[in-house]
Amino acid sequence: MANETSMTMVGNLTADPELRFLPNGTAMVKFTIASTPRTLDRQSGEWKDGDPLFMACTAFRDIAEHIAESLQKGTRVIVQGRLRLSRWETPEGDKRSAYGLDVDEIGPSLRFAQAKVTRMNRKGGDGFTPETVPDDAWASAAPAAA
Repeated sequence: MANETSMTMVGNLTADPELRFLPNGTAMVKFTIASTPRTLDRQSGEWKDGDPLFMACTAFRDIAEHIAESLQKGTRVIVQGRLRLSRWETPEGDKRSAYGLDVDEIGPSLRFAQAKVTRMNRKGGDGFTPETVPDDAWASAAPAAA
């Protein structure tokens, strides 16, 4: 959609992602990311934590299943998505609102960790790439010389 607010966030998962399936069979995952800013106190020479930001995230379909199978509590991730505002009213009549992130892309941060990527093969007539792609430069590329 046009004019949506896009956001990139780096943080840690606060719990294991929760995978669910909607009545129509679509996979959905929910998880929360915590990001805490740190600043250097020049007087003491120590790092001080700021106020943490907790962002509720949601993803659907294949990426939802990949998140649930790949990430766990404490994993530092880089997430890109669209910011969403949810509004509701409590049974007592109080109006509430909260921001969340609809995830488009996610991956582990490699700043303090290593990861091994496994490419998923997609096949079928649903618009995805077939298992083998003719002239796929990535499939036949040789590693670069050191």
